[in-house]
Amino acid sequence: MFADLTLTPKEAQRLCALGLIAERPYGYAELAGAVRHFLGRVMGPSLDLMGTSIELLRYEGLVSAVSGEGDDAQLTITEAGRRELEKLLVARLRPGSDLSKLITALKMRFLHLLAPEARRDQVETLIDSCTSELARLADLRGHEVENPASRALVAWLDLEIDQLNARVAWLDEFLATI
Repeated sequence: MFADLTLTPKEAQRLCALGLIAERPYGYAELAGAVRHFLGRVMGPSLDLMGTSIELLRYEGLVSAVSGEGDDAQLTITEAGRRELEKLLVARLRPGSDLSKLITALKMRFLHLLAPEARRDQVETLIDSCTSELARLADLRGHEVENPASRALVAWLDLEIDQLNARVAWLDEFLATI
């Protein structure tokens, strides 16, 4: 994790792999393909998101083979893997980063794997993160609105603020369903 207790790209990849395996057993190649597909669709191609070996999860005792051998082995999550998955799922978000978009997508994808109270806590954390980002952007907008050279920036900030307000409203509605 980074110093601010947010996930690194490799931990995001780990979260994706463990979340998928928590739902059902996967073979090595199938799991690697599913992780690559999800991460690639959310973030696009990224060298930061390549490299963590599925075998490393097995070596660390986070997954184990339930049947088959080698590349044909069907992997399932262990209790240690479930603890690691939960730790990764409840990690803080780094506001405003592209990685945060991926972490948010992963949290939403695997939210059902948490207990209801932990689900609510995570949605509330997402709301808090959006609210903090809104405050920062509104402050910047307030400083730039009178500067004629900042017209494009102010318009862009308005778009970002509108999107964040919509996201908070959606998360509030979603929270009510948990």
